[in-house]
Amino acid sequence: MTPTVRVTKRVIDVVASALGLAVAAPLGALITAAIYADSPGPILYRQRRAGMLLGFATRDGVTRPRFVEFTMWKFRTMRPDAEQMTGPILATEDDPRITRVGKILRKTRLDELPQLWNVLRGDMSVVGPRPERPELLENLALAIPFFEERMRDVKPGITGLAQVSLGYSGRPPDGAEVLAFKEALMNPFKIDEADGSEADDMRMKMLFDLAYVAALESLPTFLRMELGVLVRTPMVMLLGLGR
Repeated sequence: MTPTVRVTKRVIDVVASALGLAVAAPLGALITAAIYADSPGPILYRQRRAGMLLGFATRDGVTRPRFVEFTMWKFRTMRPDAEQMTGPILATEDDPRITRVGKILRKTRLDELPQLWNVLRGDMSVVGPRPERPELLENLALAIPFFEERMRDVKPGITGLAQVSLGYSGRPPDGAEVLAFKEALMNPFKIDEADGSEADDMRMKMLFDLAYVAALESLPTFLRMELGVLVRTPMVMLLGLGR
């Protein structure tokens, strides 16, 4: 990322997050009431997430990526005891732990609104690769070559190219150009037990994340990419697409 792009991106983030927090305040009150009425318990959910790639460290003979860690906020969309039995796992499209209101919030992406505070603080950006949980991201980086590179020199985002281009799970919609690469990205080693795995979905998302990171190398390509994602995001929210 060039210095000019870095400064421009931060200006966009500060302006967009400040305006977003002001405009979303009344909506946040309605969401708070709906969450509590549907599932009494905490309204906000905080979770440790991995951000920008710092480098690599060797532990127990294995070289692992190191990331900036931060606390990410979102509206709670699952039962309060969602992970007591499962531990940290990726949520699926029809996850039974998700509440009725949570399904609406996730489909419209309104559960991400509190992350505007993370953007204002500088933990995140409005647009960027979605942050994963550190323990899950470490395993994904070991399983998927170059997966950690999607976070090199870039902060995670509330929305991103993958989120406005793919379905909830990371599967491309019918007719998408990226389907031409499906054979190379999904179950590349042709292991029967690996069909439909989470790693396949993450490989597809990684393709879009790396394309976004590549666009940060010059101001014109950055502005086209950033504005394109920002313009498409409201439509994704209104139609309940992407994720």
